[in-house]
Amino acid sequence: MASHDEWIEKTRDHVEHLFEGEGSGHDYQHIYRVWKMSQRIAEDEGANKTVAELGALLHDIADWKFHDGDDTIGPKKAEEWLNSIGADQSTIDQVKDIVATISYKGAGVATPMNSLEGKAVQDADRLDAIGAVGIGRAFSYGGNKNRLMYHPDEPPVMHDSFEAYKKNKGHTINHFYEKLLLLKDRMNTDTGKRIAEERHQYMQEYVDRFLKEWDGHA
Repeated sequence: MASHDEWIEKTRDHVEHLFEGEGSGHDYQHIYRVWKMSQRIAEDEGANKTVAELGALLHDIADWKFHDGDDTIGPKKAEEWLNSIGADQSTIDQVKDIVATISYKGAGVATPMNSLEGKAVQDADRLDAIGAVGIGRAFSYGGNKNRLMYHPDEPPVMHDSFEAYKKNKGHTINHFYEKLLLLKDRMNTDTGKRIAEERHQYMQEYVDRFLKEWDGHA
């Protein structure tokens, strides 16, 4: 039977190959950063590192954003992979739950995680969506989806359902108001909250600067 370290190494190799050439900001480097941050948070918070690491590595294995809004594919793909490497059922179930529940679903939709490991991975994923890297990823995703950077006549929408959020096609600056600037207050762990503070401030200053430049005031 493979060791936990072997599960993680095989999974890392698998997702690196799977996401080769991905250009929307949901690439292997994103997964790698979430994996490393999950290790840090899990250690600080006393979570099961094996479950957190596998959850981090597989959290985007089949993201609904790239599968016509189908949010059931990710957990299925995660289970198939974990079965193929001989993971035990308890680990599989915990990782599937992380993959199934991690996603942001709209400003008005609560997304609680069911385990400390899930909280660690969700925080790590959300930390990668804010700050300097988060800004870059936002515009990378917007370009991938042929979205405008900004349009002053299109205000942000605070979606009150996952279905409404899935249908959103607004410009990238709206994405900051509809999601990214809300993430600081949705962190689960003390570690996540601490790291989010500075990243949030940097991102807020960037958006303020962007809008001033857009209007010719800076």
